[in-house]
Amino acid sequence: MRIVKNTVVSLHYKMTDLEGNLMEETDEPISYLHGGYDGIFPIVEEALHEKETGATLSLQMEPEDAFGEYDEELIRVEPRNAFPEEVTVGMQFEGSEEGTDDFFIYTVKEVSDDAVVVDGNHPYAGTVFQFECTVTEVRPATEEELSHGHVHGPHGHEH
Repeated sequence: MRIVKNTVVSLHYKMTDLEGNLMEETDEPISYLHGGYDGIFPIVEEALHEKETGATLSLQMEPEDAFGEYDEELIRVEPRNAFPEEVTVGMQFEGSEEGTDDFFIYTVKEVSDDAVVVDGNHPYAGTVFQFECTVTEVRPATEEELSHGHVHGPHGHEH
């Protein structure tokens, strides 16, 4: 079966930096709903269109194709008393930009007696990397998956 709009695509992927260091790799296949549902990077979806099970792909991903450019304005220094007592480096919190409906996941970068530094950038923001994948399965999406806009079941979203 070919990868076309409204198919479910399962794949293994690996991301490496330009020096070949592993950034991320799947143990089990992931699945996404193909056809503009934002389940995978658009550039990857475009490159996989019309491919079949067994197809492989290797793309160099620029920041604008993946996690965006690093934005210094997403670094915040907040008062220590705005956080729980047990706050530690690496913890994450959801927050929004003042005056917008945009939500970000902020990662705690530093904790001092009177301040907490948080970063709203994705950990890979500003990174150029190699994305490689192998398609393991292609199947028609179910009516329920199409109405929900995402994959259900193994390798997808569970309700």
